[in-house]
Amino acid sequence: MSEDARGALGRVGIWTFDFDGQPAGKVREAAAEIEELGYGAIWFGEAFGRDTVGQAWLLLSATRRIVAAAGIANILFRDPIAMATAERTIGEAFPGRYVLGLGGHRVDDTVREMDGYPVPARGRAVSTMRAYLDAMDAVPRHSPVPDPAPRRVLAALGPKILGLAAERTWGAHPYFVPVEHTARAREIMGPDAFLGVEQAVVLDTDLGRAREIATAHVAGYVSMAPHQQANVRRLGFGDEDIEGGPSRRLVDAIVAYGDVGTLRDRVRDHLDAGADHVCVQVLSSHPGALPMEVWRELAPALLA
Repeated sequence: MSEDARGALGRVGIWTFDFDGQPAGKVREAAAEIEELGYGAIWFGEAFGRDTVGQAWLLLSATRRIVAAAGIANILFRDPIAMATAERTIGEAFPGRYVLGLGGHRVDDTVREMDGYPVPARGRAVSTMRAYLDAMDAVPRHSPVPDPAPRRVLAALGPKILGLAAERTWGAHPYFVPVEHTARAREIMGPDAFLGVEQAVVLDTDLGRAREIATAHVAGYVSMAPHQQANVRRLGFGDEDIEGGPSRRLVDAIVAYGDVGTLRDRVRDHLDAGADHVCVQVLSSHPGALPMEVWRELAPALLA
């Protein structure tokens, strides 16, 4: 990966779902301050909050330099035509400042519910994503061509989808992964592909309280997200770590908690293991509230 491409995002960004519950004006204010704090990118998920395209436009229009990164845009929510034309529009309006992360591919054909709403799966992960990328690339162009072209990454955990990310896109955006996964991902993708890793953190020197928040986060993913459970099993975690509540070993591998130095060290560990960029997701006992104070406190240490 070129130094210019790496420099666009910097080494550290933030990752959040917390913009979804906030009015647009407050999101604009927060984005502008996050940029001034020096973070290189704002990553945001997509569920049933703001549409990923609208969220990207809101963040980019409120800032001047920072990258807005969809982490991820869910391919279950829109067809390839809509995604391709939106990518081109944002990329042309905000050159070099948009990263499109694609994910939401499922590995079976079942229908699952999100907040009681049925969401069908699309099929096997690698073949589904390959076909989606092919369809996006085939959409005719009837609007200005962005220069540079927006960068794409894939939500990638397993070896095959990591390989596809390196083959067909700028790289990968692994979520809910320990440092060991970062090292494996770099080995699989080779030295040139971008690797932008999400890291959940709890800034709290009361370790008992911090561990409770971390445990709740991990429990939610391993109980409701089969692909996340499959990934931690690939990394050597077994029934004793997953069933009946996550083990301390699993919680400590996924979430960094404690003081600023502890959180800084985990980010460094990912960078040393081969990550180009680490986006920090702040967890707290008040989910949905913007963790502005924590973003402020972490910035000097993480961005030094």
